[in-house]
Amino acid sequence: MTVREVPRPARSFMEQIFLWEVCVGLVVTFRHFFVNLARHVLRALGFRVEPGAVTIQYPEDPAVLGRRARTRHRLLKREDGSPRCTSCLLCETICPPKCIHITPEESPDPRIEKRAKSFDIDIGLCIFCGYCVEACPVDAIHMDANKVELSSYTREDMIWTMPELMDDVPKIPRARSAAAPAAGVS
Repeated sequence: MTVREVPRPARSFMEQIFLWEVCVGLVVTFRHFFVNLARHVLRALGFRVEPGAVTIQYPEDPAVLGRRARTRHRLLKREDGSPRCTSCLLCETICPPKCIHITPEESPDPRIEKRAKSFDIDIGLCIFCGYCVEACPVDAIHMDANKVELSSYTREDMIWTMPELMDDVPKIPRARSAAAPAAGVS
């Protein structure tokens, strides 16, 4: 096997010190800044112009995600209200950030070998890849679209338990006063 050296293209002095590229980047940045500033000012004065930079005024104007966006997890129920999860641990195994934790137990129903005693998802670690939904053989977990209200003040509030995932108990984050004080505030 022979290795052939690939010659590098010669660079000019301006390319060597990256001064030209920095200037080009600044021109693009300032062009966007001033064009968007002019559009915002003209719209504020009542002119009908194309809107400036896309800024979502959350929470007044919530973000509209794509139809296939994956956001909030949801555990589905059987007809009797019990969770559909059979504790096969496939979703916990395939989860890249390892944010799903399931504790299995014996099921009182003789047709079902196991069921989930606890099913916790740490939303703060989740990367919303959807592997858990794809891996589930009994279609017990789904990810809803356009459910973006997942923020919280503490790490503990980012852990969703089985009743919250099944919508039996609403997920209500603790108030800011109950959480640790903000950094830099004394």
